[in-house]
Amino acid sequence: MSRPDALAWPAVAGGIDVLPLRRAALWILLLTKLTAGWGLGWDIRWHLLIGRDSFWIAPHVLTYASVALAGIASFGVVAVETRGVRGGVAPSGQRMPAGSIQLFGLVGTRGFHLAWLGIAVMLVAAPIDDLWHRLFGIDVTLWSPPHLLGLLGAQVNTLACLAIAREAWPAGDRARILATLLGTTFLFGTFAISADPSWRIAFLHGGLFFFTWPVLGASLFAFSLVLGTRLTALRWAPIAIVAFGVVVQLSIFAVANLGFTVLKPVPVIQEVLTAEESTSPIAVAHEMARRNGTTVGGSWVPRLFPLFGALLIVAADARRRPLVAALAFGAGLFAVAFPMMLRSPALAHVRPDAPAAALGLVLTLAAAAAGGWLAARLADRIAAR
Repeated sequence: MSRPDALAWPAVAGGIDVLPLRRAALWILLLTKLTAGWGLGWDIRWHLLIGRDSFWIAPHVLTYASVALAGIASFGVVAVETRGVRGGVAPSGQRMPAGSIQLFGLVGTRGFHLAWLGIAVMLVAAPIDDLWHRLFGIDVTLWSPPHLLGLLGAQVNTLACLAIAREAWPAGDRARILATLLGTTFLFGTFAISADPSWRIAFLHGGLFFFTWPVLGASLFAFSLVLGTRLTALRWAPIAIVAFGVVVQLSIFAVANLGFTVLKPVPVIQEVLTAEESTSPIAVAHEMARRNGTTVGGSWVPRLFPLFGALLIVAADARRRPLVAALAFGAGLFAVAFPMMLRSPALAHVRPDAPAAALGLVLTLAAAAAGGWLAARLADRIAAR
């Protein structure tokens, strides 16, 4: 059954039309993406500028409160549909609401099942992260296994939001388009934060590792932008996603600055830096900021690097030529990022030679093509549901 047909009659569970509930839950999920982003971004700056690590610091509270609210929204809809279906029969003789399936004995749409599974992954990551800290000490790298597992769960939940938008509104509905754009923006933004540790890899190793950020960014960003374009059917979607992403990043800085002003936490960063190795994430962040003459953890300029590539995606039209559009994005990202990296004083000691630069370009294009191909396949699969 196609999605428009599924929306042609009410999604009823136990006499309750759950379609408005699904829509309300989706807006709550999207709101938690924003507040969790505030918490995560603030937490990163807290570690870099304050140096204290406690579960009950304000950024952690904001982040985990957001996760809890997302869990309530995800599980709540499934719980209502599961309970309602026990005693109700939907129109046309169906025993489940329109668009719902049963998974592990729970009733809900594919999108909401994916949403609660994403939250479950995040909940599993939390005790693993605590154990990791107990075994290996406090760390601030975003690429530790439990952190990556938590980010995976968050992204699964975000992909679920894209599916829910299609389940909740018919094609062409403005609410569906807006929800999809916002969801893809948060997908893009989380990938951008996840790629930030790449700068440390470039600083420490140089050579081909100099291109860690362009290669990783090309795959993750191309995936997000092509997926958003295909799901919204809007040619200009990549520009909106990157622009919204910059606004979200600026809002993260604003929330962090406001939080520091109100709470006035006592910095112990010098003690941390004294105890840290010179190659630790905190030490490298401070050294790179010192060389560049910028604020530690306060630069939003890299968030603009994908904009030129987004313009090229629009020109290539990812709706019809996703692979060509992804390659164009990779070329555009490299054309902006590489010169900026060469001009960075922090990376002056690891500037690559011509052969490494050529291979870096090839890898960036290959990564972008892979991301675009995967996005097109996923978009087609979502659209077929």
